[in-house]
Amino acid sequence: MSERFRIAIVGSGPGGLSAAARAAERGESHVLLEAEPHLSNTLYRYQKGKFVMDEPGILPLRSPVPFKAGSRESILEGWDQAAAALKINVRHNHEVSAIKQRSDGGFDIKCVNGASFEAQFVVMGIGLQGNIRKLGVAGEDLPFVQYQLDDPDEYEGETIVVVGAGDAAIENAIALAKQNNVVIINRRDEFARAKKGNETAILKAIEDGLIECYYNAAPERVDALSVGRKKGRMVLSTPNGKAQLLIDRVIGRLGATAPRGFVEACGVTFPSKDPAAVPAISPQYESNVKGLYIVGALGGYPLIKQAMNQGYEVIEYIRGDKVEPADEPLLKGKLDGMPGFRSVDDSLARIQKNVRVLSHITPLQLREFMLDSDLRTPRPGEVVFTRNDYTNSFYSIVDGEVHIALDTEGKQHITLRRGEFFGEMGLISGRRRSATVTAGNGCVLVETPRRSMNRLINSVAAVKREIDEVFILRAIQSRFAPEASVEQLKEMVAGATLQKFAAGDVLFNEGDVGDCLHLVRVGSLTISRSIGGKDVVLSYVPAGNYVGEMALLGDSRRSATARAAIATETVRLDGDSFKKLVQRMPVLKLRLQAEYRQRAASNLAMQALPSGGDIIQFLLAQGAGEATDILLIDESLCVRCDNCEKACAETHGGTSRLDREAGPTFASVHVPTSCRHCEHPHCMKDCPPDALRRAPNGEVYIADNCIGCGNCERNCPYGVIHMASKPPPKPGLLNWLLFGLGSGPGEAPYDPKKKKEPKEKKAVKCDMCKDEKGGPACVRACPTGAAIRISPEEFPAYAQSRR
Repeated sequence: MSERFRIAIVGSGPGGLSAAARAAERGESHVLLEAEPHLSNTLYRYQKGKFVMDEPGILPLRSPVPFKAGSRESILEGWDQAAAALKINVRHNHEVSAIKQRSDGGFDIKCVNGASFEAQFVVMGIGLQGNIRKLGVAGEDLPFVQYQLDDPDEYEGETIVVVGAGDAAIENAIALAKQNNVVIINRRDEFARAKKGNETAILKAIEDGLIECYYNAAPERVDALSVGRKKGRMVLSTPNGKAQLLIDRVIGRLGATAPRGFVEACGVTFPSKDPAAVPAISPQYESNVKGLYIVGALGGYPLIKQAMNQGYEVIEYIRGDKVEPADEPLLKGKLDGMPGFRSVDDSLARIQKNVRVLSHITPLQLREFMLDSDLRTPRPGEVVFTRNDYTNSFYSIVDGEVHIALDTEGKQHITLRRGEFFGEMGLISGRRRSATVTAGNGCVLVETPRRSMNRLINSVAAVKREIDEVFILRAIQSRFAPEASVEQLKEMVAGATLQKFAAGDVLFNEGDVGDCLHLVRVGSLTISRSIGGKDVVLSYVPAGNYVGEMALLGDSRRSATARAAIATETVRLDGDSFKKLVQRMPVLKLRLQAEYRQRAASNLAMQALPSGGDIIQFLLAQGAGEATDILLIDESLCVRCDNCEKACAETHGGTSRLDREAGPTFASVHVPTSCRHCEHPHCMKDCPPDALRRAPNGEVYIADNCIGCGNCERNCPYGVIHMASKPPPKPGLLNWLLFGLGSGPGEAPYDPKKKKEPKEKKAVKCDMCKDEKGGPACVRACPTGAAIRISPEEFPAYAQSRR
C-alpha cells in the first residue's frame, strides 16, 4: 500500500532540501525522495575540496538550511546536520521512476525499488546531472574521456584537456593544474558564463602559465593511440587552423540538459524542442500540471542560493501563504517607473508578453535578466543613442516606438514598435552605432548591458537565433536598401548565412568566379592583389561594410583576394538573389555603381604605390586591425624630445600612459606602447566592479571604482595597461621654478623627505584625454607632427600619403 503525504519532494539538491526543511519547519506532512544514499548528489559529486560560492551576493538567503561560501565538505556537513535537527523525512535510495496525476488532482509516485507514495502536491528539484552533455565528436566515449571529476588529487603528471568555460570546467582545470599539465578549451573568446571569482582565477592561471588556453576553439575528434606514452590525441579547430594535442585524459564539462523524457512523462510541457529549453513554470514555480512545482536548475536557475530561496518559497505558495520573493525589493526599485506600474509580477509579465526575444526564457530567468537591466522611459524626441557613438547596450521595446535615422540627414529612417529590439549591431560588431535612435510616443525600453546580453545569447539558443535573423535583415536593409520592404528582401534574407573566418583565412581569391558577396558583421578584412608576384594590400574593410560586389555587378571574376585581418564573421549573401534585388531597385544599382567607381579608383591608387600595402600589412600584423584609434609616430619626423610622454604624464597626475620607445617600427612608421581602444576591448572582458567603460566617442577608460585586481592588465594582449599608485598632489609650477619644490613637468610627484609607504595600486591606461579640449595631449604636444592617432579605416590613405 502507498504511503500518503501532503507534499512529496523529489530530489534533495539545494532546492529540494530547502523545500523539505521548510515543510518540516512548518509541520507539513512531507517526504523527501532521494535516489542516492546521501543528500544533494550534485554537490556531493563536486571535486573534493571545491570552494562553493554563494552568489548572487546581493540576495539574502531564505532557508532553514544554512549556506554560505565555503568548501564542499563544510556545506554538506552543515546540510546533514540541519536535516537531522529539523527531522526531515528523507528516504534515501528511492529513485523516482514515474509521477502520475490522478483524477482527483493528487499524484501517484512510483520508485525504482518498488516503493510507492501518494501526495497532494509534488515539488520537483531533480536538477540536470542525469543528462550530461558530451563532446559531440568522434571519440567522445573513449575510456580516457570523462565527464566528471571527483578528486583532482587522483591524477598526477598527466596532460589533461578540460573542455568547457563554465564554473565546473574552470574549477577542475585549476585544481588539476597543481600537479598536471592542463589545457582548457573555450569555444568562445571569454569566460562569460563563469562567476566573477572563477573568471579571475582562470585568467590569472593562464597569465601565469599554469594553464594553457585555446580560445574560440572546439574539439574535432579524439583518437586513441596504440603507441607512445600518451593515451590519445585530440584534434582541435582553432582560429589559427588545426591543432593536435597528445593527451592522457579529457574531461568534458559542458553542462547538462533537462531529463526531458522523464519530465514530459510526468505531463510537464516544454516551450520548444530546443535541447536547452527548460519547462514553462509560473512565478510561483508551478508547472502546467496543476499541483506539480519545479525549483532549481530544472527550472532554469542553477545557482545554489536561488534554488534554496525557491525551495523555501514554494512551500509557502503551496500552503497558500503570501511570500515576497527575495529579489522583489530590487526589482521593484527598477520597475516602479513603468507607466501603469501595479506590481513586479505584473510588470514582468507585461515585458515578457510584449518583447518576443524574451519570450524564450522562463519568468524566473526573466527576473534574473531584469536584475542586470534598467527600465527607461524616454520622452518623445529624446535621443537614446547617436550615430557613431560607441555605446553597446541592447534595447528591447516594451511599449511605444522609436525612430531610427539611417543617414546623417535624416532622410532615410525606419520606425520600430512594441516587441522589437535594437542595438544588436553595436553589440555584435563592437563598432560605432550605425544610426541615431530617438524615442517616439509612449516609449518604454529595457536597456541591457553588453555582458548580460551576451550571457543570455550564449545560454539560450532561441534568443541567439532570433537576434541573428533580425541582424541579417537589418544589416542588408541598412547597408544596401533602406527603402526596401521586408517582403522585397525576403528572398535574400532566406539565402543568407553566417560564416566565421580565423585571422588570415581567405574569403575568396583573385580570379575566382563571383557567386556571392560578404557583409562584414564582426572583425575586418583586407583586399589585396598579386602584383609582380607579390601580394599587395589595396584596402581595409571594417565591420559594417561589404566585399565581392564588383564581380557580381560586372559578371566577371574576382579582381582581388579578400582575407580576414582578425577573427571575422560575415553575412554571406547569395549572388543570384542580390542581382535580382539590384534589377528590381534601380536606385540601388546607381548607388553600388558609384561606390564601385570610388573603390576601383582607390585600389588603382594603391597599386601605383605597392609599398603602401606593406605598411598596411605591418600595422595589421601588430593587431591594429581591431583598433579604433591607434597612436603612430613617424620616426623620420620624431626628434626624441619625449614631449608626448611628458604631456601624457602632466595630463594624468604624473603617471604617463605612453611608452614612446617601446614597440615595433617599419619604414619609419613606429607603433609605441599605447592603448588602441579596441572595437572589442580585451580589458573589459573581466572587470569585477565594471570599472572599464567606453565613452560615446569610443574612448576606453577606467572609472574611479577600479579595485586594482589587475585582470585588465593580464587580459590586454598589447601591454598597454599597468598598475600604479595615485601620486600625491604636486606643488605649483612657480614653487618648482623658484624653490625647487616638487617635480618638474612630466615627472611624477616626489618628496625625498617623505617616508615611502606601500600604496594601493589601480589600473592605468590611455583614455584619449577624453575630458580635455583639443584631443589627446600626446598628439597636441608633438612639435613636429610626428605623432598622430588614426583608425584602421584610414590606413590606406595614410599609407598612400607616405610616398
